[in-house]
Amino acid sequence: MFKRLNRMQIALTIPDHGDPQAAAVVQELLGGKFGELSTLNNYMFQSFGFRNKKKFKPFYDLVASITAEEFGHVELVNNTINLLTKGTTFTGDPDITPLQNGLLSRNTYQYIATAQTALPGDSMGRAWTGDNVFNSGNLVLDLLHNFFLEVGARTHKMRVYEMTDHPTAREMIGYLLVRGGTHALAYAKALEMATGVEVQKMIPVPDLDNSKFDYARPFMEQGLDNILYTWSSDGDYEDIDRIWKGINPENGKKLIVKRGTPEGAPIPDLDDLPEEFAPGVDRDDYERIAKKLMENL
Repeated sequence: MFKRLNRMQIALTIPDHGDPQAAAVVQELLGGKFGELSTLNNYMFQSFGFRNKKKFKPFYDLVASITAEEFGHVELVNNTINLLTKGTTFTGDPDITPLQNGLLSRNTYQYIATAQTALPGDSMGRAWTGDNVFNSGNLVLDLLHNFFLEVGARTHKMRVYEMTDHPTAREMIGYLLVRGGTHALAYAKALEMATGVEVQKMIPVPDLDNSKFDYARPFMEQGLDNILYTWSSDGDYEDIDRIWKGINPENGKKLIVKRGTPEGAPIPDLDDLPEEFAPGVDRDDYERIAKKLMENL
């Protein structure tokens, strides 16, 4: 089962003004072929279908614990996209065209369908599909695929970083570059254990250190490139320490397994958008609902 915490993995800077074009391109990191919906669902279905969980427990624990982290990555990218549309429309009479800026956005569907929040799709508006899930049932093949998926995702993050200088977008990407790097290394180490092939000698792919990115360095200074979490406080998934051990080949520091989850940060609370009729509950409605809720106590 999954336990949900009302926290995000990191705090995001709340901008005064977003950038709808940046929001459109960041969609690739959510619903693209190498986006967080793909990493989540690949690992989730692999963990659900994993055979001989007891016999190969360290490998199962690795895939299962990273699955839980990927839920948080989906949440983080989603909230980034939500913030990147902040302040791009205005409240007013329908005849003054309060959503006119949506007409100029690459992702007009975001203004029409979701009241300026994220979509389960890529940067070109294509919906994410389960066809992106690879779950062969073969341990080595799945681990190799996951390594490829992580370095593909890393490549796309770097390219999106170079496309937008919006601080909220870069903050999120910097964090995910660091965390994605840990996952790539984890799958490389798992492959090495399973096959004897030193896959980690290929890292980093692309051949560029995360420290080259200003927004990644603060997370590296926190040591987040050396940590894997169990995402459980009940003693589950702790056999990842059979794989996640030794020294990080990129920085020479010790690899650490931490029980539980990161401390996290508050989730942004989105303002009303009357021009989008969202949430569509005015003050009188709110007071009536609050009164009704109190009656049930």
